[in-house]
Amino acid sequence: MNNKKINFYSVIIGTELLNGRRKDAHFSFLNEELLKRNWEHKASFVIEDDTKLMFDIFNLIKNDENSVMFCYGGIGSTPDDYTRQTAAHAFTDGKMEYNPKAKELILNQFGDEAYPHRINMAYLPLNAKLLKNVVNNVPGFYLEDRFFFTPGFPSMSQSMVIEALDKHFPKGIKKYSKVLTAFCGENDLIDTMKKVSDDVELSSLPKLIDGKRKAVINISSIEENKESVDKNFNMFIEYLENNRVEYILKDISL
Repeated sequence: MNNKKINFYSVIIGTELLNGRRKDAHFSFLNEELLKRNWEHKASFVIEDDTKLMFDIFNLIKNDENSVMFCYGGIGSTPDDYTRQTAAHAFTDGKMEYNPKAKELILNQFGDEAYPHRINMAYLPLNAKLLKNVVNNVPGFYLEDRFFFTPGFPSMSQSMVIEALDKHFPKGIKKYSKVLTAFCGENDLIDTMKKVSDDVELSSLPKLIDGKRKAVINISSIEENKESVDKNFNMFIEYLENNRVEYILKDISL
């Protein structure tokens, strides 16, 4: 997969998150680990345990040819754990199998108590590969080296996230970025924003400090687009200087 175009998605499944019974810890952890490696989220979904919704979101992500997904929750053995089956419907045409290694791990962990229910956690989409569970040895799994499925418990999922990223996506391409804080409103800069070329990323953040408007402008791209970043960034500087608007380079703390 081309490092320049990887789109990371997270899908966090759990009705208990949406009704407030539990607090999510997955997004912040994954986001931090991505940023450490110079990656970024494309999107994150927090959804209830609804098989149609899960299937639709899995397909949306699958249809992005540059997608990587981390999915949390629903891979256990209780009747409301739908993720394994839904993942199979979305990614392997519904085909599943008792993964031999997963079965071995579960039997080693639980012995006779693996039956009749726990053993079903080894029933995975066809050709699934495994992620190590450091808590109880019941593995997570992944498909196509880019769709990763982990438990809903952070104590189990976090080490799986690190394992997956370290193995498959250890380091992204560092971005080249330029930032300024302008002593004006965003509205004053919209015409310039419209001139920004498609090969760079523009972000604009409004601020109101002591009743005065500020606009934080960030132009960024991969290192090899440094020249384009400079060119687009200089459009803002030229506008600000021509209109005698005060600005500070890189200062976003105002």
